Amino acid sequence: MVALKSAREIEVMRRSGKITSKVLTGLMRAVRPGMTTGDLDAMAEKGIRDLGGVPTFKGYHGFTGSICASIDDEVVHGIPGSRRLRDGDLLSIDIGTTFEGYVSDSAVTVAVGTISAEAQRLLDVTQQCLMAGIAAMQPGNHLGDIGAAVQAYAEQRGFGVVRDLVGHGVGREMHEEPQVPNFGSTGTGMELRAGLVLAVEPMITQGSHKVNILKDGWTVVTADGKLAAHFEHTIAVTDAGPKILTLRDFAELAEAERYRPAEEARV
Repeated sequence: MVALKSAREIEVMRRSGKITSKVLTGLMRAVRPGMTTGDLDAMAEKGIRDLGGVPTFKGYHGFTGSICASIDDEVVHGIPGSRRLRDGDLLSIDIGTTFEGYVSDSAVTVAVGTISAEAQRLLDVTQQCLMAGIAAMQPGNHLGDIGAAVQAYAEQRGFGVVRDLVGHGVGREMHEEPQVPNFGSTGTGMELRAGLVLAVEPMITQGSHKVNILKDGWTVVTADGKLAAHFEHTIAVTDAGPKILTLRDFAELAEAERYRPAEEARV
């Protein structure tokens, strides 16, 4: 069942999203060669708790971290620990906060030190895929419009779109209905209505869309060993269009507006 959120609930989720975005921004700035993914995890847990939230991921189905930390060909769900970051790595950080009973969920992929031009292009395209998906979240559009926008942007530029993992509704639970694929056809699926809150999260690869799960039962990797990137926001559908609840900075707001029709450019 899809639960639409009230204006009050969306405001609480916005406050949750502010914690998530602030902590994630701090992690992005802290990333450097030589530190461990466990170092980042400890920073994330402290940051979330200091701001009055609870790390949503910690203990979720037995997951041990407050973040997911995935490197290079690891798409998502990497377990933080003693692994050290190296110059040239791509690091995907996924983070969630529960605040006053409501969840916000966000992710970003960052460069560790200096990365190749090809890796940077993957990051840029994946972030643009997210913005294109958000732009499709207009009331009266359909769920399939989101995935179609993501898929078109990625595949037209020669990248793969992971199909085995999807975005999701979010609210009192981290994973609610509906599922939000990163591929699909326009005009299909449920109609988007004000009050719907979704975590949209393109997972884009340099090669095939196919993935495998490692023996740890969590870490998802590309089947062909090529690089992957992951960007995510929690977004509410409003009568005025999509509102990003985990917005990190004004530059990102401007980027989101670039994908909106001029008369509706209000995120």
